[in-house]
Amino acid sequence: MGLGFTIDTPVHVARFGISSVISIVEDGLIEEMRKHHAPLNNEEYIAIETSDEDYRAKRITAYLNLINRIVQKQAAELKLLPFEEGNDITKYFELLPDTSPVKALYNEMLASKDEAAKLALQQELRSKIETGAIDVNIMVKLDRTTYTKSGEARPKEFCDAMAALRGFALSDLHSSVVFSAGYNPQLYAYSSQFNDFFPDENGYLKKKVIIKVSDYRSALTQGKIFAKKGIWVSEFRIESGLNCGGHAFATEGLLLGPILEEFKKNKVSLGAELLAMCKTALDAKSLNTANWHPETRVTVQGGIGTANENNFLFDYYEADGTGWGSPFLLVPEVTNVDKYTLQQLATAEKDDYYLSNASPLGVPFNNFKKASSHQLIVERVEKGRPGSPCYKKFLVSNTEFTEKPICTSSREYLNLKIKQLQAKGLPTDVYNEEFNNLIEKDCLCEGLGAGALLKVDVMPAHKLDKVSICPGPNLAYFSGIFSMKQMVDHIYGRTNLLNSLKRSNMFVNELELYVNYLKNEISKTKGVVTNANARYLKSFQSNLLQGISYYHELTSAIKHESEKYLNEMKEELTAFENKVKAAIIPLPSVVTAPVQVAAV
Repeated sequence: MGLGFTIDTPVHVARFGISSVISIVEDGLIEEMRKHHAPLNNEEYIAIETSDEDYRAKRITAYLNLINRIVQKQAAELKLLPFEEGNDITKYFELLPDTSPVKALYNEMLASKDEAAKLALQQELRSKIETGAIDVNIMVKLDRTTYTKSGEARPKEFCDAMAALRGFALSDLHSSVVFSAGYNPQLYAYSSQFNDFFPDENGYLKKKVIIKVSDYRSALTQGKIFAKKGIWVSEFRIESGLNCGGHAFATEGLLLGPILEEFKKNKVSLGAELLAMCKTALDAKSLNTANWHPETRVTVQGGIGTANENNFLFDYYEADGTGWGSPFLLVPEVTNVDKYTLQQLATAEKDDYYLSNASPLGVPFNNFKKASSHQLIVERVEKGRPGSPCYKKFLVSNTEFTEKPICTSSREYLNLKIKQLQAKGLPTDVYNEEFNNLIEKDCLCEGLGAGALLKVDVMPAHKLDKVSICPGPNLAYFSGIFSMKQMVDHIYGRTNLLNSLKRSNMFVNELELYVNYLKNEISKTKGVVTNANARYLKSFQSNLLQGISYYHELTSAIKHESEKYLNEMKEELTAFENKVKAAIIPLPSVVTAPVQVAAV
């Protein structure tokens, strides 16, 4: 969801029992939002300056503690409200799914004619109110070395990801950290420095670990890294490789359905294997785990669009939870989208959502053509100054031209790279293609946070007010601006917010994205293919065909869709199968020389 779109979402939804995730990457944005929310809640704001020792972690801790206090106060006030139409306490229960036992109790209370019984039911309902979790997200690739003002490298624990983890670990929250967008054993090991990640004498975990994963192997590998440290992974959050917001990971053609099937078959053994390893590590720390049986949750997100799809994930794959992200960008009472971008999203066409090369990390990035950040990119190129000034430097990683890493969307890098490109004497069409690929890089550090500040009438630093936004392609099927109740009712099947655009099953939509991705990867080779690349493309093709075969069989298990729907799904699967089979994987044209190992 980017840096700023859910930066204060718990303040808007947690009291209603809805969990959300705050990105704790951008401490400058976090400090601005603390400055905004503290006075609104009659709290004193004392700035934490960049000159303060460990300022990044301290800013994060202070902000999370503030959000926690706000939510706890809101929840306490909600529980005292009378059950009257329009009150938050009534809204809390009306938002619940109709299958919830608590919702049934609420309906019983409404129907009761006995005043004493009604009051007793109301007291029981108050006792069942729970706030949603205030979870946090850390993109694990944020491991740059940071420097003092005198230019000296700080110790590794002051890198962005570790400082963010420290900020969360030292906060008052009883919640989870979501590790996403990569793999960082050093960061994972650092979590063992904080007692809150270990069970107390009652087996309670104050701080929990959630890992975003793209397949089962990744879950097992990363789960073991934590388990060997005595850290329990409470949830594996499976995300569609391409049908999601933000950075996209194509998983070598492994489709969501087969991935979920593997988790379903191995969930029990996965939990047992990791628990045994975890208990061994905890026993070595003299922590009693004899009666400790923590839960292993497997959840899924990315491209879910209807209540039937949502229910199928629960019923067939036995998912413990589902995630809906991008559609909530159209819900201004939940997320932070500035007025201009919100209007563009509300009226967007399907082609406005695309997979781009905008990320400085070199990872495909789901993007939105009508974002104002694109205007800024064009303006800078027209002025002969492509690239960003790069004030925040969170995504610096390239050392092609410099000793210290710089960002590939920075003005410094693009200036050097374009000069290098010009010196090659390439044909005009080739040069233009490479040039356009270069300038597509966007300053995500600024753009993904600007919308949150603009929404609360704060001008971003250096007047960098152009917004980047990274919705998943599934948002193309939602048009308009909605209330939280409308979106929740859509998720639970009480209303339908989909627009008139024909929408295929979520698995078919993801498949289409993968087929297009394979086609683009083949075209990018331009006939020059290494052995490794040929193997990758062949494996990608093979995995797609296996996934399509799996989906053909799966259609018989889909019970709550019409015969017409299922027939169309089968036809679409067959059409994509033919396209994948027709894709010609080029033979290797560059033979990789064997590595010579000197005798010792």
